[in-house]
Amino acid sequence: MRLVRILITMQRSTTGTAGPLGSWVSNIRGDTLSGIVVALALIPEAIGFSVIAGVDPKVGLYASVVIACTIAVAGGRPAMISAATAATAVVMIDLVREHGVQYLFAATILMGVIQILAGLLKLGRLMRFVSQSVMTGFVNALAILIFLAQLPELTGVTPATYGLIALGLAIIYGFPRITKAVPSPLVAIAVLTAVTAIFHLDVRTVSHLGALPSTLPSFALPDVPFTFETLRILLPYAATLAAVGLLESLLTAQIVDDLTDTGSDKNRECMGQGVANMASAVFGGMGGCAMIGQSVINVSSGARGRLSTLVAGAFLLLLLVALQDLLAVVPVAALTAVMIMVSLNTFSWRSLAQLRTNPLPSSAVMLATVLVVVATKDLAQGVLAGVLLSGVFFAGKVSRLSQVTSTLSEDGRTRTYRVTGQVFFASAGTFSDAIDMLEPVDRLVIDVRDAHFWDISAVGALDRVVLKARNRGRIVEVVGLNAASATLVERFGTHDKPGATATPAGH
Repeated sequence: MRLVRILITMQRSTTGTAGPLGSWVSNIRGDTLSGIVVALALIPEAIGFSVIAGVDPKVGLYASVVIACTIAVAGGRPAMISAATAATAVVMIDLVREHGVQYLFAATILMGVIQILAGLLKLGRLMRFVSQSVMTGFVNALAILIFLAQLPELTGVTPATYGLIALGLAIIYGFPRITKAVPSPLVAIAVLTAVTAIFHLDVRTVSHLGALPSTLPSFALPDVPFTFETLRILLPYAATLAAVGLLESLLTAQIVDDLTDTGSDKNRECMGQGVANMASAVFGGMGGCAMIGQSVINVSSGARGRLSTLVAGAFLLLLLVALQDLLAVVPVAALTAVMIMVSLNTFSWRSLAQLRTNPLPSSAVMLATVLVVVATKDLAQGVLAGVLLSGVFFAGKVSRLSQVTSTLSEDGRTRTYRVTGQVFFASAGTFSDAIDMLEPVDRLVIDVRDAHFWDISAVGALDRVVLKARNRGRIVEVVGLNAASATLVERFGTHDKPGATATPAGH
């Protein structure tokens, strides 16, 4: 109940001045039509991800229905689509192969619990540490992966397939010049389905992708032993699924924020993803997260509110249960054309020109993110690589902001070193190396009034300098420590403690 109250309380913070109902009724027509387009685009993805995870296609399809409908209410980012995804499917392979689908359902519930805890701990604010270069690399890599995923539908197919894809792209990009009242991807799907049925074209249809469920998902708890051994098996998979799902969801939320020029509640999104995954598991679905491709389709088709996400899930269920015969004749070429459009629209073409004008570290981070994602087919690994590389470049940049200058007294007996800037693990070595221990002076003054000591590496460097100088018979005085630095030195430093030597413990 506490979680429900938190979600209700945060509703207003993500819906703007129109109030809690604003994201449901302010754009009914656009949200409804966009949701229909997304529902059709979800089908091949959900079936494909089920195959990757090694489960029946209905597991991915049920997951997409339940997650989309749940996140529409519980999520923190209106108009974002969440469903079964490749990022989570690849984590499930070994678990399903070694323990079966019931353990997958149990791991998905535990995944949801971890994500709810992440939201309560406000881990959504960690998105502040993802640089713009990583975001651009993430978007470009995803665009490439979306296009590569369409290659099987572009190779070894009939000439009619190429014709349908070309016609679909022409409608998608040309129809908005006539009117934007109806999303052009929906028009393309409808026209290509009609052309296929009228002319009996020899092309693959949705019916060729795999068996479609014809019944509603039913509630059932996972059939697994409730023991510590089960927890030991599930926890590593659940933790990985939770981390990967949140990473992709929060990145996608940020992208939708930028596309719509609106804000979102990242901590609520963490909890919403958790609630959606738990609901998916008890209705026979796999775990999932936000989908940038479908989210871009949704927003590009005119969606702005939560209704679009609810319609996507509800219409997908309607297609599976009541309109299965109609769904079966939709040509895969129509969905391929939509996904190619998504790939082209998602890629940041401007970033290619900016490679020559942006700072080299920024370009390197963007390219590294793209290369790792494309090489591993794992968005999470690419983003983590980009974040780590950004951190390395940032540390190097900040370390160069610290300087050490020195002056010698008129009598030649006192050397004063003045330290300015930030002293931490990346600049501590520069600081200690700048102190000349061989100079024949009687006294050293280390003036740090314009410096700040950030960590134990900085304190350790100060210890080494002071203790080595004292061992050489010099008087050492440290002056100007600010309050925060002085507290750190007092707590972790050793040079002023009795019995200190030139090689202090822990350094």
